[in-house]
Amino acid sequence: MTHTLRALIAAATVTIAIVVTGCASRERIILLPEKDGRQTAVVVKQGDREVQLDRPYAATELTSADPWSYRASDTEVQATFKDALAAQPSRALNFTLYFNENSQELTEDSKAVFERVLADLKDRKVVDIVVVGHTDAVGTDTFNDELARKRADAIRGALIARGIASSDVVAIGRGKRELLVPTADGVPEPRNRRVEIVIR
Repeated sequence: MTHTLRALIAAATVTIAIVVTGCASRERIILLPEKDGRQTAVVVKQGDREVQLDRPYAATELTSADPWSYRASDTEVQATFKDALAAQPSRALNFTLYFNENSQELTEDSKAVFERVLADLKDRKVVDIVVVGHTDAVGTDTFNDELARKRADAIRGALIARGIASSDVVAIGRGKRELLVPTADGVPEPRNRRVEIVIR
């Protein structure tokens, strides 16, 4: 009897299945909890029968007969899938930092968010960061392209100064092309003056 492990991803919900082959073939599917506590669900179908897994550790086993449901446990998941769980990459995270008008200076609230970014990075073995600068709709395209890039470069520089390798961070500017809050040209909007950090 051999065990083959595989990971299934459906609708942003991570599940784990194990296939056991031998005299009889069966497949076990366990719904894992989301790290941020969001509710998730997945429907498993076999023939005319379907089983809905709608809470953490809800599980089903597919056999040559009908599937049957049961409740797994964290202990079972860790014991059975320890190596696969350890090999999973960290999930992508997004952070948004806001700037004072016409400047590369973060708002006070965003300075605290930046510290949370650094705290998250400490827990990651592999880091891939994209920093995207944006502006509001005040000013010319040329001015906003330059300001957006300066904002992205400033955050990239701050990350590098705090120990992140320069090769792990890419900075780009989008100017006023991707307004978070749509406004007419020339309208100031604080929520558009931002940098988005994507950590993968």
